[in-house]
Amino acid sequence: MDKGRYRSKFDLTGRVAVVTGGAGILGAHFISALADHGASLAVVDLDQSAVDVAAANLRERFGVRAMGVVADVADSASVANMADIVETELGPIDILHNNAATKGSSADAFFEPVESYNLETWREIMAVNLDGMFLVAQQIGSRMAARGKGSIIQTASIYAHLAPDQSIYEGSNYMGRSINTPPVYTASKAGVVGLTQYLATYWAEKGVRVNTLTPGGVESGQNDEFRRRYSGRVPMRRMADPDEMVSALVFLASDASSYVTGQNIVVDGGLSAW
Repeated sequence: MDKGRYRSKFDLTGRVAVVTGGAGILGAHFISALADHGASLAVVDLDQSAVDVAAANLRERFGVRAMGVVADVADSASVANMADIVETELGPIDILHNNAATKGSSADAFFEPVESYNLETWREIMAVNLDGMFLVAQQIGSRMAARGKGSIIQTASIYAHLAPDQSIYEGSNYMGRSINTPPVYTASKAGVVGLTQYLATYWAEKGVRVNTLTPGGVESGQNDEFRRRYSGRVPMRRMADPDEMVSALVFLASDASSYVTGQNIVVDGGLSAW
């Protein structure tokens, strides 16, 4: 009987997944999607209370094993300790969603224009958005390669591929403050795409697949003016709902994508097709 043959390819029962940035706005949706498909979850972020609450929520809602782990992805010792804890408590890691990113310690500094952008802020963002991606992939991917299997998904951004249209920020704000997309964000996310392609070819013969998930603009607290301006640039004429990102993640994490590596799945409502 073929019934269920194809549906079962998306089943993650028995798999152990690590999601960095798992307590964030999109992270909450990502961890829920993986848990809903049966995976055991390690929710990784900087705040112990936040990751513990997120893990408890997964256990209650989906009946899966879940734990919260605090780690600084920009610190190699912290990353190694995180991986050790997860594999001791949950078992060998099968899925890594390399998702952590930061705006740094100062929102004002993060949103500075190009002409006055501070090098220390640049390095602070890069330490998480790109260095952290490498450190986590290096630590967990090496373990996957030694075992001969694994799937790594790395979150980039539509602005890894396109320059932001500066006009959409006129009169726009996020959580009550004026915003833009700074150069360090674009540069760091473009680096993620390049890192994915390198690691995908490097570990391909070891059975480790590495792909990029690229979200377009997601509704998460922007004001009406921003949503109007951004949506006007998108063929589907709207921003994404957070849940619209998760199916691509499940596909890349699961056996449904067993012959997919080094690819970039763009979920942007057609913005990059213009």
